[in-house]
Amino acid sequence: MSAQKQEAVRRLAAPDIRGRKGGEPLVCLTAYDAPTAEILDPHCDLLLVGDSVGMVVHGLPNTVGVTLEMMILHGQAVMRGSKRAMVVIDMPFGSYEGGKEIAYENCARVMKETGAQGVKLESGPTVPETIAYLVQRGIPVMGHVGLRPQAVLTDGAFKAKGRTEEERLRVLAEAEATADAGAFAVVVEGVAEGLAREVTDAIDKPTVGIGASAACDGQILVVSDMLGMFGWTPKFVRRYADLRGEIDRAVAGYAADVRARRFPAEVETYFSKKPASA
Repeated sequence: MSAQKQEAVRRLAAPDIRGRKGGEPLVCLTAYDAPTAEILDPHCDLLLVGDSVGMVVHGLPNTVGVTLEMMILHGQAVMRGSKRAMVVIDMPFGSYEGGKEIAYENCARVMKETGAQGVKLESGPTVPETIAYLVQRGIPVMGHVGLRPQAVLTDGAFKAKGRTEEERLRVLAEAEATADAGAFAVVVEGVAEGLAREVTDAIDKPTVGIGASAACDGQILVVSDMLGMFGWTPKFVRRYADLRGEIDRAVAGYAADVRARRFPAEVETYFSKKPASA
């Protein structure tokens, strides 16, 4: 083997994530582009190309308008920027609910065109059967229970789930059905600590919480939220930076320098070469 050949870095995959049940908490974040994925990769076990990209990158009011083509484009970028973390891609609204055969066709396309290691489906009454169908055909699937963003038009708003006994039982049943269908992990979003703990104890697959307390086997946040890119932050998010403020200050400084003709200065300017002396 050539001494110049670099040793390949093995990506984490579904068995690695599944094996973390009850162990060291899983560190997960969303990612939508190559430069960000490159920064996040050394620190994360799993990068989710979330359909939240529609809201945080494209300015949509919710995730319903996200297309398969958008997810593939951003998935390709994240795969180029990352090397170690498992990359999972959200299947957008309308791409898997129409039947397990349609779901397989769309999921297989995503896997082929991006090279990602798995897909995520928001669970519901008919979804476990689809998850089992996909897993049996070689597609690793991550589930998603509790608050389901793709159901916002049905729910009327982004509302925490499991606050009534009926909702609690439904979320618990959906989590159990999702795990039993073969999902390698389950995102639990927007539920009370007690229900998150109950779900985590009830299933044999890792739970990844977002607004679901520290009772889960891991955590995920939308990277733009935790880095402070927006003026408003959900209750369950801890801001680890103020990039919105930093960017605003940087752009204000640039604008001031341009208007005052301080930029570009001599150090940032190209000059013609002096002719060689005779």
